[in-house]
Amino acid sequence: MPELPEVETVRRGLQPVMEGARLVRVETRRPDLRFPFPERFSERLTGRTITALGRRAKYLTMHVQDGPVLICHLGMSGSFRIETDDDNEKLGAFHHERSKSAAHDHVVFHVASAAGARSRVIFNDPRRFGFMLFAEGSPETHPMLAGLGVEPTGNALDGVLLASLLKGRRSPLKAALLDQRLIAGLGNIYVSEALWRAGLSPLRETGTIARPGKKAREQSERLAEAIRSVISDAIAAGGSSLRDYMHADGSLGYFQHSFAVYDREGEPCAKPGCGGHVERVVQSGRSTFYCRTCQS
Repeated sequence: MPELPEVETVRRGLQPVMEGARLVRVETRRPDLRFPFPERFSERLTGRTITALGRRAKYLTMHVQDGPVLICHLGMSGSFRIETDDDNEKLGAFHHERSKSAAHDHVVFHVASAAGARSRVIFNDPRRFGFMLFAEGSPETHPMLAGLGVEPTGNALDGVLLASLLKGRRSPLKAALLDQRLIAGLGNIYVSEALWRAGLSPLRETGTIARPGKKAREQSERLAEAIRSVISDAIAAGGSSLRDYMHADGSLGYFQHSFAVYDREGEPCAKPGCGGHVERVVQSGRSTFYCRTCQS
């Protein structure tokens, strides 16, 4: 499933084409995705101007003038692509081939820029685990978004806030970081990478980095910085193209070439002077990659 950097990369790819453009027509080629489309879905969007494209955790938000806010989730295999009459289906090289079948093109946004340029923004989703819903008013109050925690971008997530979120918790540290009610948008890949950068074991008890004392304060600050930096680096690199994920223009993300531990079981640890090797364990049905030598 695409993680926060992938969703942010998609948002940035769609932004130049969609923000400020008018929705000339909206096609839905089936009655539902993961959930049924809202009533009068096409009618309520057609003719309106897109004022902003946003992101909250792993959700995309599309704000339209005098209309509802569209909340979109890519699910496991959803992706957008942009087509124009001059440059049709701008699909670049992709490590894992994506579906190009029109049978999986479920929603088509026909948009016109202020200058009159026409484009088609197509949502393709073979597995149909993605969805599109309306928020009436602020999207933050929608049930899908209302319970989400702090964003792991910018400077809001610091050591003090992280310690307050994790204080007293006895679950494994990785499990706590995947709890979307605490930190919104973190997924399996980037939690493993952040814990490696911070030198903290995914197996350790969560509350140990929120105890009183200098050592715990240093650990919580180190982890907060690692989370912010790994997300920032992944966004700058265009996300990670794994299996079903691709950018809006079909191009490949490159952060997977910078993974230090994820999917590197048995390889030497990349931390200078460590001497350990990457191991894989299963936590709550998910693979965790870490180095027991430098992560404690």
